[in-house]
Amino acid sequence: QTLWDNQSGSESTTNPLSLSQLPAVYKLADVACKCHGVSGSCSLKTCWLQLADFRKVGDLLKEKYDSAAAMRISRKGKLELVNNRFNMPTQEDLVYVDPSPDYCLPNETTGSLGTQGRLCNKSSEGMDGCELMCCGRGYDQFKSVQVERCHCKFHWCCYVKCKKCTEIVDQYVCK
Repeated sequence: QTLWDNQSGSESTTNPLSLSQLPAVYKLADVACKCHGVSGSCSLKTCWLQLADFRKVGDLLKEKYDSAAAMRISRKGKLELVNNRFNMPTQEDLVYVDPSPDYCLPNETTGSLGTQGRLCNKSSEGMDGCELMCCGRGYDQFKSVQVERCHCKFHWCCYVKCKKCTEIVDQYVCK
């Protein structure tokens, strides 16, 4: 897959995170230090750049992904906006030339299995929710028996004894 370096508008075959999103991830990094010395005297201090926690970096990159700019290649081989109503992306924005494939349907080329037959969460409005995951095709409801460990007690020394609890739950699967 060909990726585009947003800074120069030229082709690149490197990882997009190493190219255009490294500054964004770098900005989240903090300096961490540790003192060394007798009785905590801090006679020697070692510092390093530490990345932010995985969730924080993931949230930032997901936000950038969701607001990525649609681009096309001009006759001169440069990137230009598909829709001129939007501002030109900055060097820290993500851009794309090809639209994302439709993951609702099976597609051997992309390796997508589609969403038919997948379990979904009827009460969620997120990615796992039936409305979004089932792509408007609807979903079927069925009941299943779930067996779980419950009423666990620690016995001295050294094991845990549990009972098995069964529960009938409603589950939903995409049509």
